[in-house]
Amino acid sequence: MEIKLKFLPRKLILIFCFLPLAFSSQGQWWKKTEEAEKERSKGMLLLTSEVQIEATSAINQMYNFKFPEAEREFNYLKVKYPNHPLPDFLLGLMQWWRIVPNTGNEVYDDRLIEYMDSSIDKAEKIWDESQNPEAAFFMAAAYGFKGRLHAERKNWTRATLSAKNSLKYLELSREFADFSPELMFGDGLYNYYYHFIKQNFPLLRPVLWLFPKANKQMGIQQLEKVSYQAFYTRTEARYFLLQIYGMENMPDKAYDLAKYTHENFPDNPFFHRYLARSAFMVGKLDEAMSLSKDILAKIAAHQVGYESTSGRYASYILGYYQLYVFKNFEEAKTHFNQCLTFSKETDSMDSGYYWASVLGLARIAFQEGKYDAAVDYCKEVMDKADRKSAQHTEAKKLLSEAKKARRKRK
Repeated sequence: MEIKLKFLPRKLILIFCFLPLAFSSQGQWWKKTEEAEKERSKGMLLLTSEVQIEATSAINQMYNFKFPEAEREFNYLKVKYPNHPLPDFLLGLMQWWRIVPNTGNEVYDDRLIEYMDSSIDKAEKIWDESQNPEAAFFMAAAYGFKGRLHAERKNWTRATLSAKNSLKYLELSREFADFSPELMFGDGLYNYYYHFIKQNFPLLRPVLWLFPKANKQMGIQQLEKVSYQAFYTRTEARYFLLQIYGMENMPDKAYDLAKYTHENFPDNPFFHRYLARSAFMVGKLDEAMSLSKDILAKIAAHQVGYESTSGRYASYILGYYQLYVFKNFEEAKTHFNQCLTFSKETDSMDSGYYWASVLGLARIAFQEGKYDAAVDYCKEVMDKADRKSAQHTEAKKLLSEAKKARRKRK
């Protein structure tokens, strides 16, 4: 014990002698790390590891509809980087996701525009001073989201102007190759929706002369690459791909992607209902029913983002199975009427689910021998549903059968 104590002071002296060297070395190490990070990110906030780490958690919270938590983090970034467009852009993006569950909701429109305009103003200042391609990227993205909202509100002139500005700055930001996965998002949307607009909005076709030609299939491929290669835009790409797969009759792809997104963001109502819909489309009965019941439970619990649009999906799916699989007319009627109520709450009486539910009630009335009710339901479908729709065709056939059955009974 004495020997140990005897040599202890010497050890302490050695330790304290070398501590300054150790801290000096550590300081140099951090300095080199910071220099390496600056070199790697080329002075751009988007590519800075620290910002990516800070933003990732908040972005994930946003996509999982934990808005207060996400907003705190975004505002922290705004305090930390007051002159950078990133925080305002993310705050604007959050307003968009508050709209997503029911795009008819205009409550958040003004705040979205305000944040995107602020992001554009800050990006313009950076661009004027340095022509930094990061600034051009933010202007392209912010104008893109403004155009997205204006198109949703059918403000076509504003949407067109925003789209042109977005494309202009997208071209300017191409100078920086490290943005390529993020830039591909804009290219993919443009390539696909150019043709979508051309096919589905005849009145807007003259406007397309203002824009360059596009490749629809390439657009889908680009969005698929973005969905697993990009950092900031990958979830946005998945959001669009889910809808595109539905429009392009790719149910298996839609199901796989919807399952992945729902597993990552279980409280996101858009991804939740798309998984329920996709499971329904590919015939996964148990999963579709379970997901639909969960949606209705979350609506009843007033969970953030869960409202009548998601309820329309869920109640129709449950009504369909109760009628056509389980032959439980009472349960089917309950869910079909629930779908009608949800549709009316969101002014969606022109949706396929609404008319399919009315037709389902017509079938039940026919099976129960209530032919007058069956005739009324069929007439409602034929009077108001799209004449080219399957519901209109089926209603016409069922109407004829109901009238014959009614005459026979008389």
